[in-house]
Amino acid sequence: MAIQLKKPDQIEKLYASGQIVREVLDWLGEIIAPGMTTEYLDAEAERLCQARGAKCLFKGVPGRGKAGPFPGNICASLNEEVVHGIPSKREVRDGDILSVDFGVELDGWCGDAARTFTVGTVDAEVQRLVDVTRHSLDIAIQLAAPGGKWSQVAEAMADYVRGEGFSVVEEFVGHGIGREMHEDPKVPNFLSPELKMRDIPLRPGLVIAVEPMVNMGTPRVRVLDDGWTIATADGKPSAHWEHTLAITQDGVRVLTA
Repeated sequence: MAIQLKKPDQIEKLYASGQIVREVLDWLGEIIAPGMTTEYLDAEAERLCQARGAKCLFKGVPGRGKAGPFPGNICASLNEEVVHGIPSKREVRDGDILSVDFGVELDGWCGDAARTFTVGTVDAEVQRLVDVTRHSLDIAIQLAAPGGKWSQVAEAMADYVRGEGFSVVEEFVGHGIGREMHEDPKVPNFLSPELKMRDIPLRPGLVIAVEPMVNMGTPRVRVLDDGWTIATADGKPSAHWEHTLAITQDGVRVLTA
């Protein structure tokens, strides 16, 4: 791994990017309502991003295999969709959950975060899924202290999720972030064999996007026909939360909060 530790002035630039991401996600959370399309939310994210002088990161990212470039500014993943959902004319309905992942670039520095929004009144177990996923991210923020190791954090996150009766998606993990949206290291939300062999020291200057994805049923996932959208293999709901975190001498700084 070629981990690039960030200097304090660079972390400030990443914070500026992260605050635009936060503002956009705050706004989408305020306006989302039954009958609204994910395409409309996508347009609102682009409008606000451009008004702040930033660039949306996701649009145009090359696809794998037969998938073309990603067409949206946000990833809009509905109910059983885990991540990378494409915005469309689909309307969200009462009882849905919608995971929105969003990233920007400002003055050459990136910010990235995700939230799962509830639409109207959701089933109690679905609400618990969303809450547990969010709290697993809170655990990471609480435990990621300078001088520690990521394996300890990742294990605590996964133990909590599994103890609540849910499963951790292992095919997709978090990542370093800086001038590029995806940098080293890979940041799993569970104790993987690779992490045991190559742990990540939590040194001041480390900036990572931590993004637990939690399923109600099986941890297995599948790729839909559009080549981008990842859904649960059993069709049960999934939730996704993400923050960009900076390790500093004083502790953890959440750049997208």
